Amino acid sequence: MLRISRDLVIDEDDIEIGFVRASGPGGQNVNKVSTSAQLRFDTRKLIIPEDAAIRLARVAGQRMTKDGVIVIHAQRFRTQERNRQDAVDRLVEILTEAMIRPTPRRATRPTYASKQRRLDGKKRRSDVKAGRGGRLND
Repeated sequence: MLRISRDLVIDEDDIEIGFVRASGPGGQNVNKVSTSAQLRFDTRKLIIPEDAAIRLARVAGQRMTKDGVIVIHAQRFRTQERNRQDAVDRLVEILTEAMIRPTPRRATRPTYASKQRRLDGKKRRSDVKAGRGGRLND
């Protein structure tokens, strides 16, 4: 069991991990050994609030299929175990970020001093620009 937040726990049996050959440099090791981990996790098995599901789809982005399956490719490391752990960590990171409800913004009014600073800056700039136009034809 992986604890994502206090409200969300996922069963490790729901996570499917397969191994394929990694791409990129690595010489004979890349050609012989399947070290790249491909993690698949079906989000339909999760019981989460609707707003968290929407955030999950946004956070996962292209890693989530239309069927609601998150697919993560991990091939940073040279061993299966480290790539497996990297993929699981990235899944946990995505789910954790999706479970955090953003704090709503409260509209506030600008202070009197901030209004004055803004107006002073505009006046200074106006004076600079007014001083540029000299009298050309006298």
